[in-house]
Amino acid sequence: MGRGERETVARGARLHEAARALAGDHGRAVEAVRAALKPMHDAAVQRELDAIPVARLQDVTEGRLRLGGVEKSGLRTVGSVLEAGPYRLRQIPGVGQRTVDRMLAAARRLSEAVHESVAVHIDVDRPEPSTTALVRALHVLVEAGPDTRRAVDRATALAERLAPPLADARPAAGRLGMLVAGREKRARALAAVTAIRVLVDEEEQAGLPGLLAQASVDLLRGPPSDVAAWVDFELRSAEYYSLLAEISGRSPDAAATEGFLPDEIAERVRTLWLDDSHRRVSLRGYQAFGARFALAQHKVVLGDEMGLGKTIQAIAVLAHLAAEGQSHFMVVCPASVLVNWTREIESRSALRVSVLHGPDRHDAFADWKGRGGVGVTTFDALRGFPAPGGGEVGLLVVDEAHSVKNPKAKRSQAVALWAEHCERVLFMTGTPMENRVAEFRNLVRMLDGDVAESLGEGDAPAGSVAFRKAVAPVYLRRNQEDVLTELPSLQQTDEWEEPSASDEEAYREAVRAGNFMAMRRAAYARPGKSAKLERLREIVQEAGENGQKTVVFSYFKDVLGVVRETLDAAPDAAPADGTAVFGPLTGSVPAGRRQQIVDDFAAVPGPAVLLAQIQAAGVGLNMQAASVVVLCEPQIKPTLEHQAVARAHRMGQVRPVCVHRLLATGGVDERMVRMLEDKTRLFDAYARRSAVAEATPDAVDVSDTELARRIVEEEQARLGMTGERPPAPE
Repeated sequence: MGRGERETVARGARLHEAARALAGDHGRAVEAVRAALKPMHDAAVQRELDAIPVARLQDVTEGRLRLGGVEKSGLRTVGSVLEAGPYRLRQIPGVGQRTVDRMLAAARRLSEAVHESVAVHIDVDRPEPSTTALVRALHVLVEAGPDTRRAVDRATALAERLAPPLADARPAAGRLGMLVAGREKRARALAAVTAIRVLVDEEEQAGLPGLLAQASVDLLRGPPSDVAAWVDFELRSAEYYSLLAEISGRSPDAAATEGFLPDEIAERVRTLWLDDSHRRVSLRGYQAFGARFALAQHKVVLGDEMGLGKTIQAIAVLAHLAAEGQSHFMVVCPASVLVNWTREIESRSALRVSVLHGPDRHDAFADWKGRGGVGVTTFDALRGFPAPGGGEVGLLVVDEAHSVKNPKAKRSQAVALWAEHCERVLFMTGTPMENRVAEFRNLVRMLDGDVAESLGEGDAPAGSVAFRKAVAPVYLRRNQEDVLTELPSLQQTDEWEEPSASDEEAYREAVRAGNFMAMRRAAYARPGKSAKLERLREIVQEAGENGQKTVVFSYFKDVLGVVRETLDAAPDAAPADGTAVFGPLTGSVPAGRRQQIVDDFAAVPGPAVLLAQIQAAGVGLNMQAASVVVLCEPQIKPTLEHQAVARAHRMGQVRPVCVHRLLATGGVDERMVRMLEDKTRLFDAYARRSAVAEATPDAVDVSDTELARRIVEEEQARLGMTGERPPAPE
């Protein structure tokens, strides 16, 4: 055996050791997270058990336990029963060994359930040594990033492949080994050396040794300080929580992650492999499933609730198809999120991006056709571009797809034409239907005519269960509460205000004129004596004192103007105490400027207020810097409110979100709130998972115009103004 063979074995051994070392470094980093997590999780479990009354043990044992004596002894929670143990329980008068055994068995079952379900929340405002240790441990893996994870996977696979030939080649590692080996061992050793040489040459040419070395360095590099770790956590909390869920094994319910799809579809999606070589971000389990669903089903609606990362899932699909050799992709979105889409694709993938918008859009389109990449354009601009040839575009992504639910609209027709010429289409919307299932069916028809027709002429009269089963081949929806176990709490408060005399007078004038929109904003018509404005000032002031950022939403630009003037003039609520006021962000603000306003708002280190028109800012822009949301008035569509709140209460939010909806008693607000509840129930039954199977949309639906007219007439009657025929609502 010559020197060359020995050197080959040595090269293989060095690469094998480097691969094992990296896997070990990664394993230790993961174990550090588990070690930091365990005491926090145990404490959370104990808090939960200490909050469960001992009477719950009756439910577990179907009422077979008598617990009166136990409660009288001072053991009032499941946690206290477990802590007491069998000896103390047996000392309670009237409690025998059989009861003790049953009681403890029931308590342990509850404990196991809590242990599996309880989630650890990291309080960014109250860092403690235990949470700091967890954040620091997670920081190592987050900072190392997906490239390190890929390197670990390659290292693990390589170590497994190299181990057998290295063992067989052991006689060739020394000068005397081959001399004392038998013929069979020598032959096996020579074959093993050849296998090692092929493997090592292949991996060295691919640059694996350097990748392993860099990954090991990244895994050994911790944050420079506790403060740096916390700052990074606040900036990238979604990535921290994603890793935490993966390492802890406390992932969301599998059925919820898969959108409660039928088994045959879910199984087909699960088995599809997702290429991540062109992607720069890790996916959560439900996000990977969403991307696979789009790839497996070809033309789909991704209807995930706001804040679950639909954009990331779309980028994962784009990256996978690019890795397979597809060269051209098109993203169509509202102008307000054009910049956001461009940023996300550039930062989350290795794909080239072209903005096909503005006066030079046709030149940009020609360049995109020639060079490829992801073209990002608006609904209006798409109408001016020729439809692609068959197979030319690898994927058409349509963001806020509910914007094309009207088949008679030109933008809808343009999208339908492109969808027809593309093999793969991904519609994205958190609100696939707002008032009528028929509108959702219009979207489905662009993707799969057979599925759309299967819904029938009526609005899914068989109910929501049948509806969801019928659209399962093209429709996937998950809700925040089902898949984001770490999302901070959402507290929604209806702030009912008694109108001032001045408010009442302005309201009566609007009712007399039959002006529905003026009725909705009458509470702000006379700012000096506005009850709603007074409450809004208080909310902003309190948020500022707590260092929190606030977003104020209204449907009306003039209301936002009044709010701005009021906050600017208030010595205790605006710039005088350091609270910066941004906006108003309205539909007339150019798309790029909208994103800049949001960025500036988020960049302020202390409290700040962002004023935003709900239909302009409730879509696409991420405002998780804010933890207080104010809705100046109820909206006609419940989805407008859902979208607005979800701008702040979304993946990446690290603080509880408080939503304040300002409402005036005795008038239009009360009537709208009741009708909104009906519309929300419809939405929950059909667009979200629901067991409601009897209701049909027509039973509760009213159009916006009819709703406005009905409210005007009812208010005129209530205030004794009948006989005055109102004009059509504005």
